[in-house]
Amino acid sequence: MTTIDLNSGATAAVLNEVHLVDLPVTGTIPQDLNGVLVRNGPNPLRGHFNGNDVLDWWPEDAMLHGISLQGGRATSYRNRWARTKRWAHVHDPDASLMLLDTNPNVNVLYHAGEILALAEGGAPLAITTELETLGATLSHPGLANGMTAHPKVDPKTGELMSFRSDWKKPYLRYAVTDANGMPSVELDIEMSSPSMMHDMAITATRSIFLDLNVGYDFSMLSRGHRMPLRWRDDHKAKLGIIPRNGGDVRWFEIAPCFIQHVVNAYDADEATVVLDAVRYPRYFRLEVDGLTFEDPPLGVLWRYVIDLDRGTVIEKQMADICIELPRINEGRTGRPYRFLYAAEQPTNTEIRGVVRYDLESGSIQRYRVPEGDSNSEPVFVARPTSSFEDDGWLLVCVYRHATDTSDLVILDGKNIESTPIATVPLPRRIPAGFHGAWLSKDC
Repeated sequence: MTTIDLNSGATAAVLNEVHLVDLPVTGTIPQDLNGVLVRNGPNPLRGHFNGNDVLDWWPEDAMLHGISLQGGRATSYRNRWARTKRWAHVHDPDASLMLLDTNPNVNVLYHAGEILALAEGGAPLAITTELETLGATLSHPGLANGMTAHPKVDPKTGELMSFRSDWKKPYLRYAVTDANGMPSVELDIEMSSPSMMHDMAITATRSIFLDLNVGYDFSMLSRGHRMPLRWRDDHKAKLGIIPRNGGDVRWFEIAPCFIQHVVNAYDADEATVVLDAVRYPRYFRLEVDGLTFEDPPLGVLWRYVIDLDRGTVIEKQMADICIELPRINEGRTGRPYRFLYAAEQPTNTEIRGVVRYDLESGSIQRYRVPEGDSNSEPVFVARPTSSFEDDGWLLVCVYRHATDTSDLVILDGKNIESTPIATVPLPRRIPAGFHGAWLSKDC
């Protein structure tokens, strides 16, 4: 697998925590864009990555970044490491007993009045809008032992669907949490072997699991790999569909692949489920030497149409653009939708540019980022007073190589090719990371 220098450029760690106020703005921030954009990602506590591939990047220490917008102003930027046992080991050993043993470096969720930083299978960590650590979740007792970093919230019912994937039995545990944070469904799902499940999907009536070709091989640890993940040629890739509130899982075999992130899913009718996702025909496939990975193809938008009556799946490529980190208007989660936004991947070592894809017309818009620069996942924020799906703003953190700093760029959700509505230049870098969330002023 192609390597990059994780200790320089966009991925390099920042070494301290800051709080900056009254940030400069180019253009005009919309008056009704009030809240905090929170971004999550790995930032080693000791300031240095050990190694230069994705499996050296993924597991590093959680750092949160927040940019606050209020009344047409960029009021502040701050960054904070998550206060966990890992943090205490470096900065405050005496505090270790009081802190959670988790590393919530992947995502951010607001649900049932609580803001949670999410780990890959670990315990969620409650935080504030100022990125201060509160500790173990109080509003979600059913999730305290660990959960996926990509749960799904039903925008109509407020229910939270999640899972925990593990390398030991039970390999998969499914949970539904009501709008108040209380568990309503908890069940173990039988699987023949553990799979690397990073994401899931929901419809209005069902949840969807991804049992695909990347799984665990613990012999890799003795060969120097930090994480024991690899492609399995002999594993049958399957989509699992379960009624939202529990029941039997039906598994549908699909062509070998890996899906890191889904886009959305919905019920086309009572017997038809549609799933859109970023698909890789292979990922983490080891070379013959067993020590290095092949370069994977880039991710492409793919659609799966599952006929529950016939037990069949139609698989088709939707576009030839290479993308990752897809987002939608989350008010359409689990329902038919038209627009998706994603980061573009021109090469295996770049995330550079943003695309807006219209599933109805097939048209594509691009926000282009200069060569040498890079950008984060785009986060869509719906205009509070509008019911149109694409009426809102797209928030993107863009790393500027020439100055080693980052900008927050605010784009028009209907026309991302137009001049940015506003840009907030920061005097420092927000390192390349994973996911984030817009927390409105009411959170």
